[in-house]
This record gives sequence, structure tokens and C-alpha cells, in this order.
Amino acid sequence: MTTILIFTFAGIVLIGVLGFLGRRTPAADLAEWAVGGRRFGAITMWFLQAGEVFTTFTFLGMAGLAFSGGVAAMYSLPYVPIGYMVLFFLAKRLWSLGKERGYLTQGDFLADRFGSRALGTLSAVLGVLFVLPYLQLQITGLGLIVKLVTGDAASSTLSMVVGCLLVVGFVLWAGLRGVAATSYFKDVIMLIVLVVLLIAVPTHFAGGISGVFHRIDQLHPQVLTVHAGANDHVWFITSMLVSAIGVGLMCLPHSWPAVMSARDPKVLRRNYTWMPLYELCLLLPMIIGFAAILVLPKGSNSNGVLLSLSKDVLPGWATGLVVVAAIATAMVPAAGILIGISSLVARNIVRVRGARTQFWVNHGTVVVACALALLLGIFRPDLLANLLLLTYSGSVQLAPANVLGFTRRVAVGKVPVLAGLIVGELVVVWLTFVSPGLVGHVNVGLVGLAANLVVLLGAAAAERVAGRGGQPAEQAVVAPMRSTVE
Repeated sequence: MTTILIFTFAGIVLIGVLGFLGRRTPAADLAEWAVGGRRFGAITMWFLQAGEVFTTFTFLGMAGLAFSGGVAAMYSLPYVPIGYMVLFFLAKRLWSLGKERGYLTQGDFLADRFGSRALGTLSAVLGVLFVLPYLQLQITGLGLIVKLVTGDAASSTLSMVVGCLLVVGFVLWAGLRGVAATSYFKDVIMLIVLVVLLIAVPTHFAGGISGVFHRIDQLHPQVLTVHAGANDHVWFITSMLVSAIGVGLMCLPHSWPAVMSARDPKVLRRNYTWMPLYELCLLLPMIIGFAAILVLPKGSNSNGVLLSLSKDVLPGWATGLVVVAAIATAMVPAAGILIGISSLVARNIVRVRGARTQFWVNHGTVVVACALALLLGIFRPDLLANLLLLTYSGSVQLAPANVLGFTRRVAVGKVPVLAGLIVGELVVVWLTFVSPGLVGHVNVGLVGLAANLVVLLGAAAAERVAGRGGQPAEQAVVAPMRSTVE
């Protein structure tokens, strides 16, 4: 265990150091800090956007999902490529608007396009609410990784504290450039580790990948089909659809800084051409999860199957590298989420005068948000677990507003959009917490989105009958927005 702990803390420190090296001097303003001055090229953009996808959930959770749910886990395989195919066509429009109008956040975009600061603020509040549990998941995951491989709760807590301090430090210093610098390391070591495990684990337990699936077909054929139950065909299709909409229509707020940071729209379109192929890497931890079905008892902790098999087939130092890769998939996404949350608070929730004051509000939010996630991760790791259920189903309610905002002339006013958004969120909350199971295995985000669209279209029709409609977004609130950016 000593070897693994040494590698663990060395890896945490290395990630922090790489983050600090992302910038030689601290960022001077929020635009430079949050979107890197809009100067990132194709390679940096590639790792930034890939970094949003390959998180703790991807690295450990995909293996766990395959172990517990079989092929139902593959719902997560197609939705990101589908979303990227949509973004291939939308990215140029989105980037051009952001460059011209000075957007840094989703809240900026919606406030400007609909001429409504209330809509910008509401979207920002919802964004923080839905993404904060995702931040806690990364922090808690960091501690869980160490605890799974060492069995030591004290080392787990210490790793969370050290990791958070380093993440906050390099995020405050380097902003998005720090996230980019650590993303290079994270993706490279993660892929190396997954390829090694993909060879070592199936070979050790079944003679190879084909052997794994041959034995599963003989011993556990039920896991190779999507069957009746909690993860049935309805769940599979609707969950994939909601997730694809969330990615393709930019509903998750922490995905905006990476897009806004591109040097030009050609960089984005080039990446969206090839990144769907890169997402096939999600299959690697899934195959390890299938191998775990043959080895581990049915009630095993699904989050720990990849690490458990690593310890069985690799020497201590190599297991230490696996742990470093897993920690990187927690720390780097956590840094990106912090940038998304703090930018929303500083730009769209806390209204202050002056770019400098806004900058300090942003930095204060980084510290508070990470400290809150750390404390909850240590003392109440399950407190925000239910809110995590709303990350995609709640965020996807912003899809209609985003789609309308992409158009040349916004044809629907702010009132229908606000009404639809509020109703959609209420439906999602009701079906998640008050009447779970009311719609069977249909993803509640899709039901909320249907209610959202019905209300939006009805209110828009009433607005037109009353002689009021959309307005050219270019006449909206761009002047005060730009003054705080540039």
C-alpha cells in the first residue's frame, strides 16, 4: 500500500504543478481567465473538450455500469458522438455570436438573445444548482479512489483536501489555461492505463477479450441483452436521447468556456469531425467491467471493479499509475466545472459594477464552491446525490431556449421561454422526488421537455395573438454585457 500511496500523492502534486504551469503570470481579466483570450488551437481544444467527457464517472463508472447492468451501460456510448454531430453544424454560429457579443457563459447568451437578464439569471442559477453535485462527485470520487485501493479513510480524506487545495490554486492562477495543461496529462495517462488494462485483465482471467465474452455468453447470457427491468429498452433510448440533446444543444454550463475559447470556428468543426471516433474509448473501461462479471461476486462495489481487477493483475507500482490516472479524471474535470460555476455567478447571478470587482467575485466563488464540495464530500457525501439525478434531466430544459437563441432573429419573446423553462423544471422535480415511477422507465427529462415545449408554444401563440412577439436579439442587452468583458 505504501507504493500506491506514494504514487497517489505524487500524482496529485504533479497535476497541480502542471496546472500552475499553464500560465506564467496570473490572468488579468475574466475573459482571459475563463476562455483563454479566445486563442486556443485545435490540439488544446481537443484535450479541453475530451476532458469534459472523460471524468471519474467515465473511468470508474463505465466499468461499474457494465458490471452491474451489462450492455445497458452502452446507452452512454452513442449520445456524445450524436451531440458532437449536432455541434458540428451549430458551433460556427455559437462561436461567432460569442466573439461578436462578448459571451463567456450560457447566461450571457440567453440574456442577450432574449433581452432578458431574468432569463440569464435563472439559467445561471439552474446551471449552478445542477452542476454543483457533479463537482462534489469528482471530489468524492477522488477520495473514493484512494480508499478503494488502500482501505484507509484517513488517506482518502487527506487526498481530497490536498487535491482541492491544488485545484483551487491552479484554477485561480491560470484559469482555463491551467485546465488545458492538465488535460494533456490526464488523457494521455488515462489512455495508456486503459490500454494496458484492456490487455492485462482479459488475458489474465479469460485468455483475451474474445474469451471474456465467450465465457459471459455461456455463464451470464442475460447481461448481453437489454431486458425488462429498471434498465429496459425505454430507459435505454430515452436516457440516450436526453443526454444527446444536453450535449448537442449546449445545455450543460461548464461546456461553454471550452467552445468560447477556440481561436476560430474551423478549430471547433475540425474537432467535432473526429471526436465521435475518440468517444469509442468509452468501450475500454466497459470491457473491463464485463471481465469483472466473471471474477467478482455479484454484490461487489461497482465503482471499485476497475481498481480491484488492477490490483489483482498488476504490480504495486503499476496499480499506482492506474490510481494516478483515476485521480486525474477527478481533478481536471473538477477544475473545469469550477470555472463554469464561478463564471455564472460572477457574470449572471451577482450583479456588480466594474470588471475588477466581477473578477474578484469570480475568484471568491471558486474558493467557496470547492470548499463546499469538499466539506460535503467528507461529511455528507450523499447529501446532493438526489440533485445529481437532475444534472442532465434538469439541464436539458434549457434546450428550447438555446435553439431559439441560435436563430438569426429570435421569434419568441422571453415570457414564453421563461414559462416553458419553469414548467419543465417543475415537472422534472415532481417526477424525480414526489412521484418517482409515475412515467415508468421513461427519462423524466424527456417528459419535462415535452411539457416545456407545450407551454412555450402555447404562450408564444398567445403572445402573437396579442400582437407581441420576439425581437431582434441584437437590440437587447449587449452594451452592458460587452462593457464587463472587454
